[in-house]
Amino acid sequence: MESNVRISDLENIISENVFIKIEKWNLYLGDAGLARNLAIECISNKNQGPLEAAKISLKAINVKVGDGVNSIPLINLITHSQILELEEILESFFEN
Repeated sequence: MESNVRISDLENIISENVFIKIEKWNLYLGDAGLARNLAIECISNKNQGPLEAAKISLKAINVKVGDGVNSIPLINLITHSQILELEEILESFFEN
């Protein structure tokens, strides 16, 4: 049960703070339905350290586009500043 709580806690933080950038439009990962999968990936990569956990996890999540036939790795939709934001979130989260 505790691991589900930690996943949910991280999911909530990611949902509100990390977004996909498309042109001038920001789509937060919570709204896109991607925050939980990213939280699970990040926790599973915790031993890599915050920055590597962020990068590995963003590469592991594929975002379906259009009718779902094609997908793009999440890292390709995230700005560099958002990767650093995720790193800071993980750094703080992993310390607790």
